Amino acid sequence: MRQDSQAHDHSAVLIEQVCEAIAARAPLFIRGGGSKPFPGRQVDAAPIDTRAHRGIVNYDPTELVITVRAGTPVSELDDVLDDSGQMLPCEVASFGGAATVGGMVASGLAGPRRPWVGSVRDFVLGCRLITGQGRHLRFGGEVMKNVAGYDVSRLVTGSFGCLGLLTEVSLKVLPKPRATRHIEVDMPAAAALAQLAAWRRAGLPIAGACHDGATLHLRLEGGVESVRGAHARIGGAGADSTFWRALREQRLSFFDDARPLWRLSVPPTAPLIELPGPCLVDWGGAQRWLKSDASAKVVRELAQRLGGHATGFSAVASGEAFHPLPAALMRYHRALKQQLDPYAIFNPGRLYADF
Repeated sequence: MRQDSQAHDHSAVLIEQVCEAIAARAPLFIRGGGSKPFPGRQVDAAPIDTRAHRGIVNYDPTELVITVRAGTPVSELDDVLDDSGQMLPCEVASFGGAATVGGMVASGLAGPRRPWVGSVRDFVLGCRLITGQGRHLRFGGEVMKNVAGYDVSRLVTGSFGCLGLLTEVSLKVLPKPRATRHIEVDMPAAAALAQLAAWRRAGLPIAGACHDGATLHLRLEGGVESVRGAHARIGGAGADSTFWRALREQRLSFFDDARPLWRLSVPPTAPLIELPGPCLVDWGGAQRWLKSDASAKVVRELAQRLGGHATGFSAVASGEAFHPLPAALMRYHRALKQQLDPYAIFNPGRLYADF
């Protein structure tokens, strides 16, 4: 079992800062590594920095659970797990070592393996949170359970810091696969989506599928024989693993385009349609990255036509990065915000202008 020094427990300092902000009714902008300024609106508030609050709280590899402080770099978490032959399956980006665990959970942004293993939310077992009343509460734990009718640890995942300040997270981890193989198959994108649907029905051990406009990149994971058999069935040339790291860290040449970056989240079976700019098809078709100068209205209408929604991952003309919510759903968001952050202290306007 591993436990780091308590010297990096800065929760008392963070609680004091939050209480001072509440007393002054002065909003706070929660800052981790600053690796994800987008998606979301810019927050005009005093920063509260979580990076000093870091380290492993508890890790027993036999239990497949790790508890870490929010300011811990994702790269450090990955290294600790790797030393024990384990991993966080949702494969989040470290963005050059800047990304923190708190930012990982607050953004909920998973990597290429997500459709086959689950989202960041699926691996969050519990958390500690400083609320808008200045209380330091624990939700969930090192087993799955609800508290007071809400699974708050799941609700804060993807909330972009609007519900409270994360100080600690318990995560479910898994052993690394016994065998991994990376292959490339030259085929058109439409044919690739059809093949992926057939391979999905056949239960092939695919754990990554991305089409870059000319080539289908596949990652196979599982038992040795299962991976070998799948490669024999699919064909294609062997490749190395560098593509997947570059994809999750947004370092492929596709992302160098200066135009705004959009993420379209659609059903994996959604047809390929002409989009106003270059497109990278990830998640076996369910995530489509788009580089485009088109207006937010045009991009969102295209996403809706495909049965999904669009999120701006860089500055967008409308100022609203996230797809507008129906009025009824926005009421639920406001009610939850009111319960956890009644004075609107945390990241006001990050998700939506009036939230």
